[in-house]
Amino acid sequence: MKIRIKGNALRYRLTKSDISALASHGCLQEQTDFAGQSLIYALKATDDDTLTAEFFNNTITLFIPRRMVAELINTEKVGFEDKSSHLQLLIEKDFTCLDNVDEDQSDNYPNPLAFQRTNR
Repeated sequence: MKIRIKGNALRYRLTKSDISALASHGCLQEQTDFAGQSLIYALKATDDDTLTAEFFNNTITLFIPRRMVAELINTEKVGFEDKSSHLQLLIEKDFTCLDNVDEDQSDNYPNPLAFQRTNR
């Protein structure tokens, strides 16, 4: 699971195994350690209808409706977005990069743009 924050936009990118674990366990959590403190970012499945988020105790938690988790698993749906508050929330599948990177991308989804590049 990756997190990206830019201004008032919060984006979580999920690999295949992230989505599978979220469906099985109902939650995911990662952390980044800073000189004696940790920033924790979590994703929890809920029975609510919309994406919501909270920040409490150095933890950013994004809540995703279970129906959205099911759509990520069972359909080609790329992600979900909510702009109903001042904070824009986005959850999406993590695609492989089109450029060479030193990051392990074996668990990422195939990038739909890669097919377009090879057929030009």
